[in-house]
Amino acid sequence: MAGPAAEVELRPTEEELAELNQRFAQASPEDVLRWAADRFSPDLSLSCSFGGASGMVLLDMVAKLKLQVEVFYLDTGLLFLETYALRDEAERRYGIQPVAYRSSLSLVEQAERHGDELWLRDPDRCCYLRKVAPTERALRGKRAWISGIRRDQSSTRATVPHVGWDETFELWKVSPLADWTEDDVWSYIREHDVPVNKLHDDGYPSIGCMPCTRPVMPGEDLRAGRWSGTAKVECGLHLPVKR
Repeated sequence: MAGPAAEVELRPTEEELAELNQRFAQASPEDVLRWAADRFSPDLSLSCSFGGASGMVLLDMVAKLKLQVEVFYLDTGLLFLETYALRDEAERRYGIQPVAYRSSLSLVEQAERHGDELWLRDPDRCCYLRKVAPTERALRGKRAWISGIRRDQSSTRATVPHVGWDETFELWKVSPLADWTEDDVWSYIREHDVPVNKLHDDGYPSIGCMPCTRPVMPGEDLRAGRWSGTAKVECGLHLPVKR
């Protein structure tokens, strides 16, 4: 007989989600994290890209609270060197071993099957192969995952709840920083001396894969440097349905 970790998580009712989000409307991110750990650990994961500042804030909070949470990241094979450097620094700082999840296809195999530079011709497909599919494996057997997405980041995230049901991966999704602003994030980073990606100093507020990320110009949206020149605004991890 399968153990508790293999049980299918029941989808919450709308009433339960509404009650929880009302409860967390004035709560601190630490309170949300404690609740998530109490309810879902050890079947709880924190997604940390080592690119975004929000993920590093959550990693710092999780470490300080000593929560039982698996930290994972998506190694697309196209990450900046600065991203790997931050991963290594976080390992030393917090005594963690982040788990890397990769595409089932190497970049060479992807090019052989789909053609060179798939990210230029079909970025949605590329993101599915190198991000969404690996996340499916990362979350297999989990009951909930923690994400650093915030309402102020883009119009597609403007209604992000603190706690919700992830339609893509079919488990709970916890966003403790949902109502934080960019200023809130950086205030925490300065106050707690949280390590961040060095590319932030070069005009990269949002950092993904090298071919699909550029610096943001003054006055642009925080995520304007992602998939610049295309209509794409999300990799697919935070959309309501699979691509």
